[in-house]
Formats: sequence, C-alpha cells, structure tokens
Amino acid sequence: MVELTKEYIENLKHIIEEKDDVKAKELLEELYPADIAELYKDLNLQEAIYLYLLMDGEKAADVLMELDEEDRHKLLKELPNELIAKRFVDNMDTDDAVDLMRELDEDTQEEILSHIEDVEQAGDIVDLLKYDEDTAGGLMGTEMIVVNENWSMPKCIDEMRKQAEDMDEIYYVYVVDDDERLRGVLPLKKLITNPSVSKIKHVMQKDPIAVHDSDSIEEVAETIEKYDLVALPVIDSIGRLVGRISVDDVMDEVREQHERDYQLASGISQDVEASDNIFTQTAARLPWLLIGMIGGLSNSIILGGFETGIATNPKMALFIPLIGGTGGNVGIQSSAIVVQGLANNTLKEGNIFAQVLKESVVSIINASIISLVVFVYNFFMLGDRAITASVSLSLFAVVLFASIFGTLVPLLLDKMKVDPALATGPFITISNDIIGMLIYMFIASALM
Repeated sequence: MVELTKEYIENLKHIIEEKDDVKAKELLEELYPADIAELYKDLNLQEAIYLYLLMDGEKAADVLMELDEEDRHKLLKELPNELIAKRFVDNMDTDDAVDLMRELDEDTQEEILSHIEDVEQAGDIVDLLKYDEDTAGGLMGTEMIVVNENWSMPKCIDEMRKQAEDMDEIYYVYVVDDDERLRGVLPLKKLITNPSVSKIKHVMQKDPIAVHDSDSIEEVAETIEKYDLVALPVIDSIGRLVGRISVDDVMDEVREQHERDYQLASGISQDVEASDNIFTQTAARLPWLLIGMIGGLSNSIILGGFETGIATNPKMALFIPLIGGTGGNVGIQSSAIVVQGLANNTLKEGNIFAQVLKESVVSIINASIISLVVFVYNFFMLGDRAITASVSLSLFAVVLFASIFGTLVPLLLDKMKVDPALATGPFITISNDIIGMLIYMFIASALM
C-alpha cells in the first residue's frame, strides 16, 4: 500500500504540471480507488480532471463514488454529460449509477441517460430511480447470476459463464421459475458435486431469505446481520426476483444514517461535513442553539418568580446546576436506551409497557441512591434541614420524571414518524432543565 506523504503528493503535482501522462498513469495504477479519492483533497479541480481522464473507465467510476458528495458535484459540473454517461455511468453497477443520478437534477439525468450506450442498463436505472431511496428497491442493483430451476447443470454452468462476463463480484447464484419468481439459491458445492444433474431444482437450496423491494433499509440491515449474509435477493410483491443488495451497500447506508442520528442528537438540524462552508454549518447549528437560548431564558423567568425565596435562602442557588445537570443526564440515558432499542428492533410494540415499567423501577433505584448521597452530604456540610430535605426530594422527583420522560418521548416521536434520535439531544436536556427547575422551586418553596 502506497503512503500518501507530502513528498508523494508534491511529486504527483509536478508530474501533472509537466503533463507527463506515462508517469501519472504509473502512479495511478499502484493506488486503490479510495487512495486516489483521498488525493483529491490536495489537488485543485483541473489537476483532478487531468487524472480522471487518464484512468480507465472502471477505475474512474470507482474513484468517483469514493469522493465526498461535494467534491463529486464540483467535478461533475466541469464535465460534459456525454462524458459522464460513457466514462462513469456505463462502468458502474446499477446501484452505484442510481446513487449518482439521484444527486443530479432531472434534466441532467435525462441527458445522461440518453447517452448511455447499453439500453438495458439505462432501462434498469430508470426503473430503480422510481423507488424511494430509503427502501430496498432504491438500494438494490440488478447485476446478479440468475438461472432457471428447470435447466440442467451443464446448461446452467454455460449460462453462468455468459452472465459472469460483465460482473465484478458474484455472491450467490439465484434460481427462478418460468415466471421469474425466486425459488432458491444454488450453492457452489452443488455445482462441483452434481455436474450432470437433470434439473437444478433438485439440488438448489429452497426458500432463500429475501426482502421485498418496499422494505426499509433498516429491515434489510437487520436481515443481513441476523443471517450473516454477504448479499440479499430482493423480490417484488408477487415474489419475482428484481435485484440484489450487497452487504457493503447496506453498511454505507447504515453508517450515513448513524452519522445523521449522531448530528441530530448533538443538536445539528441537517447533515453537514467539516469541509462545508461557514453559512451551511451556521444554518445547521443555529436552530437548536436558539431553542437552547429560549430554554435558558425560560429558566431565568422561573427563577425570577422565586426571587424572594432565593433571596431569603441564598443556599438554594448552590444546587440549581446539580438539579438541571442531573435531570438532563438521566433523560439522555433513558432516551438513548429506547432509541437504540428502536433502531435494532429489539423494542417492539408488545414489550413497550414492560420497558416503561423497567425504566420506572431503575429510575426509582437511581433516584433513591442519588438523593440519599446528597442528603448525607448536605446534612453534615450545610446543617440546614430545610435545604437538605428540599434538594434531596427535588432530586428524587427530577430523576424519576426525567427517566420516564426520556423513555416516552422517543416512543412518541417514533409513532409520529419523526426520527427518535432527536430525543437524545438538546430536546431532552432543555425540557428536563426547565421542568426540573420548576420541581425544585416548588418543593423548596413549600418546605421553606
């Protein structure tokens, strides 16, 4: 593996400046597509285009899909649509081609499709673009080995050779009936041990695991993980084989979803990268900061309403950060567990009540221990019984409320078809902070 050192990049830039095609090709041949994509961060647009035009179509297509979306857009804007079609799309699997086309406007899509030489591939791309991108149909590709259950083994092998010529990877051999409905999978071992079988339906593995084209990406990922598959056939509503999804496609989608959820939980309202410009990052981060500011102002209003009590007992103010921080932490813990359960499908409708009950018991135990520790500390350090009792009771109530609130909110968001990851971030923290402050002020006022 070549190390992309500063000296290596400077040498490459010099070769590009000299327009030394031979040396540039030699350097590109020893690099993986992911390495070339990494190089693009250190090249200007014209240098990148120069390298692209030197690569063979298949490698150029792989590098293009390895680029960040923003870098890919910049590059594609500088290239004619005919070149994009013949150099990139023609050399891509249909699933990658569809991913690329989704990033373009409709007029550009139509022009690129008109330049694709393989009419069948263009038709497959058009069909796949009709699917929702968050479903199995929107993720699948059509490149796969398909044989008929009534073929003999010799004919099957002959057909497999023909189909395999245009494929980079072969994961499984799928078996269909005369109506194109999925019937089984043909293991490699059967090809070797049964070279002359009359019909392959006698040796295929029947009833293979498959997903429907309307299934969500989360369902696809769960199926692949559960059964340790490297690829998964996709069928339509009547059981016809329409495509296949490979594990690397699913992992890319899952990783992107996790990144979106992490940003959402951190109070970032849209998908951003570190390389995005100032305005994009500001627009993504400012909304929740403003909501947090409103939450802080609300707390100041609450405290203003109890100004007399705080002035009479100034020690009350010492425990405001403790109440707010503890409530926020407990709420985030509870919501994170529920969000994780919803994401990996371990929390289903039948056991939601059990989860809420379990969380209530856990919160009572945690609230009791935390309140007891604070009670002991205040009893010996402050010597003020009213403050000691107020803080301990408030902590107990806040922890109990925050835990149940943190459990119910993501469940409610999930029911409303809103990403429950929203509940693990500022939403829970701000809500618990405000309600926790109200609880503390009312209890303290009542006892003192």
